[in-house]
Amino acid sequence: MDKIVIYGGKKLKGEVIISGSKNSALPIMFAALLTDEPVTIANVPSLADIETTIAFLNFIGKKTIKKGSVVKAYSSDKYRHVAPYDLVRKMRASVLIMGPLLARLKRVDVSLPGGCTIGARPIDMHLDAFKKLGSEILVKGGYVKTSVKNRLKGAVIDFKFPSVGATENTLLSAVLAEGITTIVNAACEPEIEDLANVLNKMGAKIVGAGTKKIIIEGVDRLHGFTHELIPDRIEAATYMIAAAITKGGITLLRVIPEHLKVVSDKLRNSGMHIKETKNTIFAKWVRSLKPQDVETEVYPGFPTDVQAQWMALMSVVKGKSTIKENIFENRFMHVAELQRFGANISMDGKIVNINGVEKFSGAPVMVSDLRAGAALVLAGLAAEGKSIVSRIYHLDRGYDMLEKKFKNLGANIKRIHK
Repeated sequence: MDKIVIYGGKKLKGEVIISGSKNSALPIMFAALLTDEPVTIANVPSLADIETTIAFLNFIGKKTIKKGSVVKAYSSDKYRHVAPYDLVRKMRASVLIMGPLLARLKRVDVSLPGGCTIGARPIDMHLDAFKKLGSEILVKGGYVKTSVKNRLKGAVIDFKFPSVGATENTLLSAVLAEGITTIVNAACEPEIEDLANVLNKMGAKIVGAGTKKIIIEGVDRLHGFTHELIPDRIEAATYMIAAAITKGGITLLRVIPEHLKVVSDKLRNSGMHIKETKNTIFAKWVRSLKPQDVETEVYPGFPTDVQAQWMALMSVVKGKSTIKENIFENRFMHVAELQRFGANISMDGKIVNINGVEKFSGAPVMVSDLRAGAALVLAGLAAEGKSIVSRIYHLDRGYDMLEKKFKNLGANIKRIHK
């Protein structure tokens, strides 16, 4: 099992190209199932989750290949309607297979999903949306069996929480439904807009993506598309925090600064120098930082996917700060590992209280989930001495060329195979 070894204490400097968004890539790749015409997706990162999705599409019957940063999908004679446990257990986003297959095949059987262990993350909102569109649901033998007799029918779907996955699955099914579907309390993330832009390129009729109300007018048929993914705002935020925690200066290339406003504002408030152009961000440490409290919220609020990285940073900022996690339960598993570096952190339910320490000391640590892993790498980069980060397969799910990018910024970091 691979590990990452870091000798910390180096100020990171230079430029880093931000890869395409993983959270855009997955639903857009599944959207290829909605057409039998060729599909080309550019700026696709090289990640374990991308490889899993390609394997998934090929298993279902959609011939899909990746060459460099381009994914191409081709026509298929026949799709399977069953998504087995061996594939679904590797990636939570596998449930996004349900929407397009239900729309195309009128039936889909999906094993209950896996992925990061950061809370229950149930799929009840996905299933409620499918029910409102006219499908029947049966849970049997570890599978969710969803079917519709004729064609899905448009409906008003009012989410109790603006779930990204449920919004995406509803879009992926309602585009081929009969009539008009209205999503109320929809997720507003940039990845939702990216998916809707692709579906509209295919011939769908969607308005309102990026707002809390999305209206979809169903069509009979969708076509192929060519699309370049938006940059990964979570990867970008991680490198901005890397500049802060190592007291360095990093220029992020190929970013959309607007997608990172809340993180940029928090870093500015802490004392970082942040300069933006149309598609770059320069983040530089210029003085001792001040602690900043954060509370995770749905977009455009502070992202839950940046909470762990922010905790690592605040742990070495003099003074007291708090972090409140409102999105996922059980997403503080990195606390104990950060304490191994010397962090002074205490938990109180959904709130973490941090007393900043002067410095971290290198330590052996273990990754529990994707973003926790990023936090531990950041801590290792800031720490004095040697750190060994284990179970890095979590990181491979969401960070493209992580060690190479950090090494290019001056980090003493390497992957070892054990």
